Amino acid sequence: MPSYPHLFSPFELGDLTLQNRVVMAPMTRSRAVGNVPNDLMAEYYGARAAGAGLLITEGTAPSPNGLGYPRIPGLFSPAQIEGWRKVAEAVHDGDARIFAQIMHTGRIGHPLNLPEGGKVVAPSAIAAPGEMYTDAEGAKAHPVPHAMTEAEIHQAIDEFVSASRNALAAGLDGVELHGANGYLIDQFINPITNQRTDGWGGTPEARNRFAIEIARRTVEAIGAQRVGIRLSPYGAFNGLGAFEGIDEQFVALARELGALGLAYLHVVDHSAMGAPEVPESIKTAMRDAFGGTVILSGGYDADRAEVDLAAGKGELVAFGRPYISNPDLPQRFLKGADLNAPNPDTFYTPGATGYTDYPRAA
Repeated sequence: MPSYPHLFSPFELGDLTLQNRVVMAPMTRSRAVGNVPNDLMAEYYGARAAGAGLLITEGTAPSPNGLGYPRIPGLFSPAQIEGWRKVAEAVHDGDARIFAQIMHTGRIGHPLNLPEGGKVVAPSAIAAPGEMYTDAEGAKAHPVPHAMTEAEIHQAIDEFVSASRNALAAGLDGVELHGANGYLIDQFINPITNQRTDGWGGTPEARNRFAIEIARRTVEAIGAQRVGIRLSPYGAFNGLGAFEGIDEQFVALARELGALGLAYLHVVDHSAMGAPEVPESIKTAMRDAFGGTVILSGGYDADRAEVDLAAGKGELVAFGRPYISNPDLPQRFLKGADLNAPNPDTFYTPGATGYTDYPRAA
């Protein structure tokens, strides 16, 4: 049997005891018909709770404007809160903990995916490249987003805070603020999408302000130990990429977030999926500046996770695609069992196929 003494040791995340360092990464699965979590989702998350330390949910919108993709869940209505309550209960029955990832898609979306009255918004009126799939009319070009006013920026911050309160009301253990992958918080951080010249753009400090204000207000609302954040320096997803002064800006951001006492910093590295490699130097500098718990992610298997945990590169490790097709992933690691291969054709399709029908190991 393989031995992973670091990966399978308990960990204290704030006032929560995790049974091990295994984290299920947040992954959009598009099963929330009507944008409400359902019994199928509770089954999916409950199956993956057994043997895991922490589960992070798929990106969950804090408001109608944040529902850029079809069939993604929200956390802004009573029905959504009750849906997430079923998920939380299923995960806790499996002795794991669960944080909701709060994701406002910003310019990554299309009006056809939004409810009546919703609109595609961003720091600046710059359309994202490529297309967005809609259930109504198939693939559509990303529209030019509405450049947010000062009042709309403050409204969006309020929405993140309200969604975070709703997460705890639903029985979830905390929230992860999605500041990565080219969504709204990341759109404010990056000058490719943020060309404002007011107090929310124009300098690195101003571009970091939106992320910091959301984190600060959320900490005030639900407590620092219940709030994590995900960042993607050098991320090229959704039309973003590196820019002049990127290292200094992200290190400064990590330092300010660390000063708030957040539960963790989740650093994204999608180089295993073909994205540009994130330099080890920036990961180290951000970790040192943050000064708290770090979740590692990006193409990990159990062997590499054990090595990096032993080396002190982080305290927790997130696994993504392997969790899609292996609901019993931690047990497979411990048994040395082969992994089921995921079927990309069913990553975002509605229904149980490719979602809750992957077999467990014998």
